[in-house]
Amino acid sequence: MLIRTEAPADILPIDSLLKTVFDTEAEANLVMKLRENGNRTLSLVACSDEGELIGHLFFSPVTVEGQDDNWQGLAPLAVKPEYQRQGIGLALMEEAKSILAELGYPVAVVLGHSDYYPKAGFVKASEHGLNCSWPVPDEAFMVVELIPGSLAGKSGLVEYSTEFSDI
Repeated sequence: MLIRTEAPADILPIDSLLKTVFDTEAEANLVMKLRENGNRTLSLVACSDEGELIGHLFFSPVTVEGQDDNWQGLAPLAVKPEYQRQGIGLALMEEAKSILAELGYPVAVVLGHSDYYPKAGFVKASEHGLNCSWPVPDEAFMVVELIPGSLAGKSGLVEYSTEFSDI
């Protein structure tokens, strides 16, 4: 398996993957809008040894109490159904965490399954005084520190890019 940054030739296969994995086209439309509006911080793909695109994750900027501290939101993460439960999503997240930290992005948040994302180091955001702008279960909104010490003294409302309002 190869994990690499998104290339222009990946746009349509990513769109197809997202439409296959999720129940609606909302995630595919979201990624297109974020990309078109310049709100793509990091987009990684996982490819099989044969070159087939089998996984994707996307990070875009978030703010805390209206302040841009270079924090990132993970959404979406998708793996083709026949490749799920093989560690591909976790491998994508580990690579992304490393790249984001190297680029100076200190913290990432995710709204997702509370049994899955802790495997990649995410913890409940409420433990750090952070809350999501949407009414979601406490355990579903999580945070991971990419650069040690970056969560110190930070708390409040985390808001995603405006494109998320349309989904």
